[in-house]
Amino acid sequence: MEFSGERPQVDLTYSDVFLVPRRSDVPSRLQVDLSPRDGTPATLPLVSANMNSVTGARLAATLARRGGLGVLPQDMPLQEMDAAIRWIKRQPVGWDAALVLPPEATVADALRLLPPAEGHGIVVAEPGERVAAADVRGIVPASRLATALADARLGDLARRDTPSIEAEDLTDARSAFDVLTAAGVDVMCVVEHGRLAGTVSRRGALRQTLYRPAVDGAGRLAVAAAVGINGDVAAKAKALVAAGVDVIVVDTAHGHQEGMLRALQEVAELGLSVPIAAGNVVTAEGVHDLVTSGASIVKVGVGPGAMCTTRMMTAVGRPQFSAVLESAEAARLMGAHVWADGGVRYPRDVALALAAGAASVMVGSWFAGTIEAPGDLLLDADGRAYKESWGMASTKAVHARFGRLDPYELARKELFAEGISSSRIYLDPHRPGIEDLLDMITSGVRSSFTYAGAASVPAFHERARVGLQSAAGYDEGKALPVSW
Repeated sequence: MEFSGERPQVDLTYSDVFLVPRRSDVPSRLQVDLSPRDGTPATLPLVSANMNSVTGARLAATLARRGGLGVLPQDMPLQEMDAAIRWIKRQPVGWDAALVLPPEATVADALRLLPPAEGHGIVVAEPGERVAAADVRGIVPASRLATALADARLGDLARRDTPSIEAEDLTDARSAFDVLTAAGVDVMCVVEHGRLAGTVSRRGALRQTLYRPAVDGAGRLAVAAAVGINGDVAAKAKALVAAGVDVIVVDTAHGHQEGMLRALQEVAELGLSVPIAAGNVVTAEGVHDLVTSGASIVKVGVGPGAMCTTRMMTAVGRPQFSAVLESAEAARLMGAHVWADGGVRYPRDVALALAAGAASVMVGSWFAGTIEAPGDLLLDADGRAYKESWGMASTKAVHARFGRLDPYELARKELFAEGISSSRIYLDPHRPGIEDLLDMITSGVRSSFTYAGAASVPAFHERARVGLQSAAGYDEGKALPVSW
């Protein structure tokens, strides 16, 4: 990356900078390869944050199906994390996992999992490990939930005439799209050896032509998992890899500390043969020490996240663009990579993080407001759908992490909690699912690459040219929300 003019002497946020277009020989954004090339199985430079309100099994599987990487949070009990990893590994790669509810479930039950959005549906059958195709009562299109009574039973609403498609017939995305179009439906069941294998939608079929899944050596969906720096970190990391995890993330708020370096060395000495990410730091010195201790990927960012109050509480942190720029330069010299963690609110910010040298970008609150994020869908007084989100140092997170302590010790922990314990993250009615956000983000980032004349992430690192702008310059770039 180069600056358009002299390199500034002050630290910069994403809002302070912009990308300058350059002469380009990349004719189409479809010819851009977004693979991060950081040693992980990811084919998209997007990683979901290891936050309890962001990444669960459902979101991680959906993200991996489109090429990204989900990081299960370290606060999950080991048994639950093991079960989540194994569930993800069982999910289909070439089509969507089915959302199954029993016939007696109501519309109200369904709306806690799925808004009335086009391209989604609920399979009505008795849930189980292996649902027989003959036991499927039909599909309730998600759009039907908008007009049905809350206490209506799904078994009464299911479309029994919805055809299914054999998995072996899904030879390519075009054939699946044509079958759905000919049947006049948005979603249908995929059947394999007489069992329900998943669902396929028209939009899902189209996405198969645009994305490559992130898979492990056995062709299963990839997933990462986080561990903290306290307790028997090595034993937990070893158990997670045994369960099938593809990347270990050693995580703590202040990554440049002795406790992190010790924990990182313990994990690295196991020789687990998976990439190890660690953080968070914001300086070249921090990158050097973490890579020397065994990290191949360093998480960069202190304070830029939407749920984080670290900078206001402690004055500690660093504007994210400059933090990523300095850290990425240091990592590159050591043969390592960085993930830009936090502070992205628009596709432009993702592009700027990659321009600064990040291999991938971690996303938190932006993904928390999606169908697939953990937790039930809730409605406000105006009927708008939202999910709850909270910071990982907040009182709510402290309760989740230390709930087994005796009341006295828990109360002591609460005294030092910081961050937002409850925030409403509203679903975008036009982009309610994480795949919808991926479409928007990758569309913008691919275009950024073509403007720079770069067909890959490494080429973008080299060719990106960045300029400085005023607050008025940033505002000028925003679309007008009302008419003239």
